[in-house]
Amino acid sequence: MTRADSPRVWFITGAGRGFGREFVLAALAAGDKVVGTARRPSALDDLVAAHQGRLVVLPLDVDDRTAVFDTVGKAIAAFGRLDVVVNNAGYGLLGAVEEITEEEARAQLDTNFFGALWVTQAVLPQLRAQGSGHIVQISSVGGVATFGTAGLYAASKFALEGMSEALAHEVGRFGIHVTLVEPGGYATDWGGSSMKLAVANPAYDVVREELAADHGDFVEGDPAEVAAAVLKVVGTEHPPLRLLVGESIFDGMVAAVEQKIEGWRQARSL
Repeated sequence: MTRADSPRVWFITGAGRGFGREFVLAALAAGDKVVGTARRPSALDDLVAAHQGRLVVLPLDVDDRTAVFDTVGKAIAAFGRLDVVVNNAGYGLLGAVEEITEEEARAQLDTNFFGALWVTQAVLPQLRAQGSGHIVQISSVGGVATFGTAGLYAASKFALEGMSEALAHEVGRFGIHVTLVEPGGYATDWGGSSMKLAVANPAYDVVREELAADHGDFVEGDPAEVAAAVLKVVGTEHPPLRLLVGESIFDGMVAAVEQKIEGWRQARSL
């Protein structure tokens, strides 16, 4: 399907707020149709009313694999196809590795990694049958490099990155693109109700103090920038596998990767 043929159909998880809502707004502004999912669908009532017939909102907890497959089926029934799938649902978890409980660790992976896996598995039969489609995985700079107290959040994003890189090798032959979007710090709800904190162990207070000193003057970006970048990527004939978003963090992420390479070189003789 070319862009001129008909509007694209988007399937966006976690669409009720933050990046998810921005993706919905960008897609609708481009003239496309959207199926948005949210744990609280009423959060999108205003957009449903303003875009009659072009936005369908469905309740979904991506942790529930059966519900994911059922909801994807409803999405396909609503508009007859899927063109852009955005795995956006997720949340942050901060705590030193020793501080994280088993329940917290499993819940983090269930939403940030397994939720994206279930959606990906559910949409692939439709995309393969079409011979087209674009799966956009919302990762993070935390999927490139990490820092103290973000170990389990990074684990969820590193897992998403590994799965998605393999996926790209598998599905390119079917006309399906995969892009990992790696945003830096943006003014979403990630640091608010979308953030969970482990019970602090005073032994790690020094780690938190160092982080606060290093990042105390950080200015968050406008999340609409990420939506605009995704809109550009899905309209590109040869989209990238990875898209690092946020000019302020670009050099730091490149340096982090170069540091890994240098570490490999130094340890090569071993």
